[in-house]
Amino acid sequence: MSAHCCSHEPAAAQAASPRYRRVLWVALALNAAMFVLELGAGVRADSASLLADAADFFGDSVNYGLSLGALAFAAVWRSRVAAFKGATMLVYGLGVLGFAAWNAWHGATPQPLTMGLVGTAALVVNAGVAALLYAYRDGDANMRSVWICSRNDAIGNVAVLLAALGVFGTGTPWPDLIVAALMAALGISGGISVWQLARRELRAGAHAPHPA
Repeated sequence: MSAHCCSHEPAAAQAASPRYRRVLWVALALNAAMFVLELGAGVRADSASLLADAADFFGDSVNYGLSLGALAFAAVWRSRVAAFKGATMLVYGLGVLGFAAWNAWHGATPQPLTMGLVGTAALVVNAGVAALLYAYRDGDANMRSVWICSRNDAIGNVAVLLAALGVFGTGTPWPDLIVAALMAALGISGGISVWQLARRELRAGAHAPHPA
């Protein structure tokens, strides 16, 4: 199938390809722009899910930058970068859970129209990035972490749109808070997955025979 057209290439060759580097630069620029947009919109709309998604865009921008730097590293350093990214994804998820709990206690009802418009723009961006990265989803831990981030983002954007509909229909902040908690769960599960894969790669590298 065409979806697997690059999956048979060695991970190192995929990571070193000029096309993969260009994809990462595009993803970095788009995520940085969406972070600024969603941060402002989330504050104006009192939306926990938009602010959670903004934090996610910021984290992804950092991750794409780290991934671009890791392309020049040896395999062991790419795995270490992936382990760090897995840890940041985990911390992000825990942070969003805390923010959602704080908003459940203090938060006002968000503005569903703003949530819907910004959530739609974010979905378009993340779906496009996920499509660009799809061919590299079966690479090493570093490449897989990039794919998991983009996939989780697109799923999270659909959830934000559902939250906007829920807020509009109920007039309460609970749909927004529930979606923020679900996005946190995605970040936690994705972070654990990337961390575990990176640790397996590091253990395999430590036990590999060294050249004489």
